[in-house]
Amino acid sequence: MAGSAESMGGGSGQARCPYLVVRDPEAVRDVLQRPADFSPANALVAVTPLEGPALRVLQRVRFALPPVLASNDTGTHAGTRKVVAGFFTPATVAGMEPRIRELAREAVQNAADQLATSGHVDLVQTVAAFPPAVVMLELLGLPVRDLPALKRWGLDSMELFWGWPDEDRQLELAHSAADFYVWLRQLVTESMKAPGRNLVKSLAEHGLSMPEICSLGYFLLIAGQETTTQLISTTLFRLLEGSAPENWQDAASETGARSVVRHMLATESSVPTWRRVAAHGTNLAGSRIPAGTEILLELTGNQITSPSGPGSQPLPGQADQNGSSNPGLGLVFGSGIHRCLGAKLAELEAAVIVQETAAALPGIQLRDPEPEWIRFLSFQAPKTVAVRNKPC
Repeated sequence: MAGSAESMGGGSGQARCPYLVVRDPEAVRDVLQRPADFSPANALVAVTPLEGPALRVLQRVRFALPPVLASNDTGTHAGTRKVVAGFFTPATVAGMEPRIRELAREAVQNAADQLATSGHVDLVQTVAAFPPAVVMLELLGLPVRDLPALKRWGLDSMELFWGWPDEDRQLELAHSAADFYVWLRQLVTESMKAPGRNLVKSLAEHGLSMPEICSLGYFLLIAGQETTTQLISTTLFRLLEGSAPENWQDAASETGARSVVRHMLATESSVPTWRRVAAHGTNLAGSRIPAGTEILLELTGNQITSPSGPGSQPLPGQADQNGSSNPGLGLVFGSGIHRCLGAKLAELEAAVIVQETAAALPGIQLRDPEPEWIRFLSFQAPKTVAVRNKPC
């Protein structure tokens, strides 16, 4: 473990966050596997308390996020999780690979066309952004629409709940979150009546209310695609930068792409940390933890306190520079009853999209080797991966 009240954040809203930071992989695993002692109740609570103006914007649209899945520490969690897990079975995920590859090739062709026309292109917007969103909506049986807005809402909500926005920025983000929630409520209403199987109908049949379905959908539609976009973005950037153990040519093969994605998951995941709170006084790694202690768990190598950008060195207990697997890699998607249901899907999507990009664009190089990064408490990735053709 490490000390508490470490300074984390960035920008004008930077603040000191009073978390007990747990870095040792075995201690992290222990916390995650003891939900009765270390509750997930704070997992989705805004890092920066929301001010009155932002709260009023959310209240006007009846914005409500009751605990349903990731932050649920009650007996209803298991049943709801089982319903959602039915959409992420190994067979279902494996069956999505042809569709993922089709979407990846379409996206890469778009990137190639822009590169040919203008001489440069951003791989985040052209390659990484939209395929994960399409896959997530299709997998859940929901209509694929309003993708640019969904991507914008997702990033804004990440900043609102996991960032350090000041009061003015909170107000902007709250308007975005309110728009997202209104859109989501309409989606839920329509999906209740839609033909065929979809997540909304399955949750309603399980007994969830409209606010509960909206709460689950709000974060699932963010975590289920935006974190994958960020994983792809970081992987592409590190490959082109030359700091990954594989090179761009290696990544053009299925084996190479899977290897580099697993390396990034172990050392620089898009979700490097997650939160828990001590439900009562308890012990962890030989230390006494008072009730109510806010805990920040390091899931993978991360550099929250280093805004200049992550390094490529793994933390102790994580994968080495050759990408070999050990207990650290197993924590990237959490552990225990709240482990990420989309783990296999995210890894598959990232590997396929990285492979198709490297195979189709063999002669590119970074145009901007120092892009701005997304830096929130539990999310990180380069905002852009701008590339151009290598000079002849």
